[in-house]
Amino acid sequence: MESCTLTGLLKKAASEFPTRRALSVSGKYDLTHARLQELVDHAASLLRASGINAGDVVALTFPNTVEFIVMFLAVIRCRATAAPLNQAYTAEEFEFYLSDSESKLLVTPKEGNQPAQAAASKLSIPRMTATLCDAESKISLSSSEGELIPDVSIVELVNDPSDVALFLHTSGTTSRPKGVPLTQLNLASSVRNIKSVYKLSELDSTVIVLPLFHVHGLIAGLLSSLISGAAVTLPAAARFSASTFWSDMRAYGSTWYTAVPTIHQIILDRHLSKPESAYPKLRFIRSCSASLAPSVLARLEETFGAPVLEAYAMTEAAHQMCSNPLPEDGPHKAGSVGKPIGQEMAILDDNGVQQPEHVSGEVCIRGPNMTKGYKNNPEANKAGFSFGWFHTGDIGFFDSDGYLQLVGRIKELINRGGEKISPIEVDAVLLSHSEIAQAVSFGVPDDKYGEEINCAIIPRDGSEIDEAEVLQFCKKNLATFKVPKKVFITDSVPKTATGKIQRRFVAEHFLAQISTAKVPKFGA
Repeated sequence: MESCTLTGLLKKAASEFPTRRALSVSGKYDLTHARLQELVDHAASLLRASGINAGDVVALTFPNTVEFIVMFLAVIRCRATAAPLNQAYTAEEFEFYLSDSESKLLVTPKEGNQPAQAAASKLSIPRMTATLCDAESKISLSSSEGELIPDVSIVELVNDPSDVALFLHTSGTTSRPKGVPLTQLNLASSVRNIKSVYKLSELDSTVIVLPLFHVHGLIAGLLSSLISGAAVTLPAAARFSASTFWSDMRAYGSTWYTAVPTIHQIILDRHLSKPESAYPKLRFIRSCSASLAPSVLARLEETFGAPVLEAYAMTEAAHQMCSNPLPEDGPHKAGSVGKPIGQEMAILDDNGVQQPEHVSGEVCIRGPNMTKGYKNNPEANKAGFSFGWFHTGDIGFFDSDGYLQLVGRIKELINRGGEKISPIEVDAVLLSHSEIAQAVSFGVPDDKYGEEINCAIIPRDGSEIDEAEVLQFCKKNLATFKVPKKVFITDSVPKTATGKIQRRFVAEHFLAQISTAKVPKFGA
């Protein structure tokens, strides 16, 4: 049972490596694996004392802090479900996510989060703040009235592999983001797969550069390290900083890091403008969540002297599905996301027939890391699960060595530096403006983020709305990363013969009007 739950794997690591460093806040303090486990158990008892029961959903919105990590692990320790949320959401977005997840409690840092708290208040969801003063303290939980939750004795709870531990939303091609429940077994399977392929051990150390409300940073960076007895460091600023990244990596003896291509590009740019006197010797660099250009991979390897291993992941699979191997285990191929790790993968045609090598089809998977289905979304489940497989919506093929090559996406998600954006969600916000008659958003190529979001609008008759007003409206109603970079104001958008709008045609049409634009190459 212990190896089938994330909490069991964490307890095992704490018992095997009690005095080894588990977690550091750069320049402030360190926590050992045993100490972290104590903090988690105590915080779990506070949650139980505050009325949280097995199966309850607890929403968490934090920067990358120790408080977030302790509270996240405490929620799942008491058999409840953690729902991490992006701090940048608007009040309207928080309201949707809190409501859709059926959250019973919102936990924030001491300084709070006004949009999240306003949404919780509107939904009559209780609010609490979590604070850890220093390494010797315990987490204190305070209600919105400022009352401290009293200490209670630790209640011995047994976590079950079927417990839903994590609830995240993944943007879909419909306007309604899809809720993804992940069990203790899903998470345990995923972190074991990651530990295995990269041979993570108590000798490893990394700096977290990605937000912990995403599966990439949470599962690949944090949890896979902790169950291996390895160490993680949080930047002092509680977020990625190019100016402190390498000093943190050196100070804490880091052996690897994982990031999205955008951050790799920022790190490379920093090297060109302000190179370090020396770089630490890394076992490997991992890249995931968006396609890494082979030229960037080559520059990373040449600059930092470590193999760059590209991986393939998605929320529904509790993150990792494929990865290139370490050099001692096989070649790593630029432009490929490697081989399936710990699960079955097949390339299927529209009839569910497996395709041979070098023949493209939809990438489909199944395994113990996979969610059993989206929450309260039978339509999405019917589309996503068929022929006994989960359908990723990505097109790809296996080469003769069994490495997966991704060709493109069936779905119309915009992948901005690893952030998945639903264009229909953006359309809905645009169309809520009283002076916009029609709107369509779409992805365009971008050197920094891989893809950027643009939109075209048709104003209502008599309106004099301009780009600045549209962008200001979007900034009020969308998280920053979802706001279009450019707005085309027009009197018509291209449609098919049947009157349907296809985003690829719209993108080609408007980008072709800009002589300097790089027109994307869309498949048939």
